[in-house]
Amino acid sequence: MTAVFHFEADPIENFLKVYSEASRRVPQDPHAISLATVNAQKQPSLRTVYYKGMVRDGFSFYTNYESQKSKEMIANPQVAALFFWSEISQQVRIEGIVEKLTRSESEAYFATRPRLSQLGAWASHQSDTIQNHKEIEQSVIELDKKYQGQAIPCPPHWGGFHLLPLRIEFWFGREGRLHERYVYDRQDLSSPWVRSMKAP
Repeated sequence: MTAVFHFEADPIENFLKVYSEASRRVPQDPHAISLATVNAQKQPSLRTVYYKGMVRDGFSFYTNYESQKSKEMIANPQVAALFFWSEISQQVRIEGIVEKLTRSESEAYFATRPRLSQLGAWASHQSDTIQNHKEIEQSVIELDKKYQGQAIPCPPHWGGFHLLPLRIEFWFGREGRLHERYVYDRQDLSSPWVRSMKAP
């Protein structure tokens, strides 16, 4: 078991230590999360988003509020997420409830993004059908001219969410598939965590 993990500790404290280790040892995209949502027909959907730090005890990420995933999360805030670091045989599974971040939090993060990413947030109507990629490229060119010499404002349809966990599972891969699984559960956001181990 990795030395940074302590079963008796708070799961968020453990996550921050495990994530810090992954950030040092995983060469590419240690912040990538597989995020699962469910639509009104109970059809699950999965995609990758980037974890951007803990915000008010929730795992934060940013997106277009008009995208498929956002619409599904607004209709049904129950989601699941996965960090998987194959290089170090570790993963963290999270189940819980998403909430939007405040407008000021979204604007503050937007201001740190590269200019091209800021332009892209305006240019792309995420999840809409387009004729070809040139539509997006042309839109970026036009927006770049519009905001030449200016700060690009955060679009009203763009911002953050944070995933408030009700379950966190830490998985450590071991030889012979004798993996270690440490699980933390709570009934609601105000309940204490209950620790347990699961068979591999």
